[in-house]
Amino acid sequence: MVGNIDQAKFELLVEVCALINSNYADGKALVSQIIESSSRLVGAEAASLLLYDPVAGKLRFEIALGPKKAELTGRLIDPGEGIVGWVVREGQSLIVNNPESDPRFSPVISKEVDFPTKSILAVPMKVKGNLVGVIEAINKTKGRYFLQEDQYWLELFALQAAIAVENARYLEKTSLELSYLSDKAQANSGWHNLIYASSAMAEKVDLVDRIAPSEASVLILGESGVGKELFAERLHRASKRAAKPFVRVNCANLPEPLLESELFGHVRGAFTDAYQDRKGRFEVADGGTIFLDEIAEMPLRLQSKLLRVLQQKTFERLGSSETVTVDVRIVTATNRDLESMVSAGEFRSDLYYRLNVLPLYIPPLRERKEDIPVLAEHFLKKAARETNKALRGFSDSAMENMLSYAWPGNVRELENAVERAAVMARQELVGSADLMIGGKGQDIDEFRGKNLRDAVNVFKTHFIRKSLELHGWNQTETAKSLDIQRTYLSRLIKELSIAQPKE
Repeated sequence: MVGNIDQAKFELLVEVCALINSNYADGKALVSQIIESSSRLVGAEAASLLLYDPVAGKLRFEIALGPKKAELTGRLIDPGEGIVGWVVREGQSLIVNNPESDPRFSPVISKEVDFPTKSILAVPMKVKGNLVGVIEAINKTKGRYFLQEDQYWLELFALQAAIAVENARYLEKTSLELSYLSDKAQANSGWHNLIYASSAMAEKVDLVDRIAPSEASVLILGESGVGKELFAERLHRASKRAAKPFVRVNCANLPEPLLESELFGHVRGAFTDAYQDRKGRFEVADGGTIFLDEIAEMPLRLQSKLLRVLQQKTFERLGSSETVTVDVRIVTATNRDLESMVSAGEFRSDLYYRLNVLPLYIPPLRERKEDIPVLAEHFLKKAARETNKALRGFSDSAMENMLSYAWPGNVRELENAVERAAVMARQELVGSADLMIGGKGQDIDEFRGKNLRDAVNVFKTHFIRKSLELHGWNQTETAKSLDIQRTYLSRLIKELSIAQPKE
């Protein structure tokens, strides 16, 4: 404690405390303000901020200095390592004016910072006795040494800084909780958010909003996993039919007889187990929109029935001769080349032209990499909430890995990778290894001497087992993530002799 209050220091402390407490809603701005303010307060050439990572039980450099700051930022150190490690372990401040002769000094950290260290002042940041982090001031200006007076002022500042950091964390947690509840409520209502940052996606969203008010059929094209269903949802919600039903049907999930019944309904006795009349999806969607996903998988016989609905808005239930009339807007989607299928006689040309009135192509994720960071952060927040982990984001290497990966499975694959990484992560920042993408795959020895069919089965076995492990051996969830029917997955598990390990 100092005997006389330095009025200039006091006024500066009030100023910087006001600054940091006005910035705690922006985490990045806050830590930058803390570092700048601590340097000003004690007259240091530089300063570092380390926050305690409760998941890893270590300190993390939030902001580092010197030419190697990119490599050091995010680096974790153990309590007890270096000067700041000692401060954490002992829970008290420390002044070291001759670091190289002090056994607590870590030359490794100093070298990584690449900043000549002549004097150090390190102060713990605590709230109600709980460690938040450490402020480390380096090198008093004009070649002077840090004094007890500097320690006193920095301890006062560290108290305010710790409260600001905790407020920021609480605000972030509350924001995430509200976002989670909002997303959950929307998911429970059947709707999903379109998350994007790229101009390519902005153009598609603008196009959807312009064509939504029309009554024309829309054909959504794009690879598997790009988010075609989300665009179908937006079309409906921006249309004049928004107050009416939006009905989804995946044409690849059901064999022909069941698909016909699902779409058009049936009457009692139409087939075995048809014990009562049942409305089809077209009747349920009357007045609204029906979304037919994987339209290329629809059998030719049903294509003619669908064409009649498009042309005349009428059909008959399975087993009935009574005509049903509906008013439904049809939105379809496929990841296949329908024009080639038409040329090969696998898809009706007249139906294709009726469906393709307003084509909408959704580009793959590798062509809109600006969307990867925002999507990854969105999925991580969701996964962090579901796994009850304090995950703050991705390391630089993890983000670089995601940006350089081709994502053959597009947004669906990205979501699965982030979900997996959230389970695997042992630190607040998800690392590149946690993502498990872009690897070399299985050892080539596993395929050596095998014909193509056997090699494919080896890959299938590994891939399906990993997917089952990821979803806790829940076959329904696994089949959904693989975009296949559960019955098909069960058959593959049996054929490939994939057994769940015993506890």
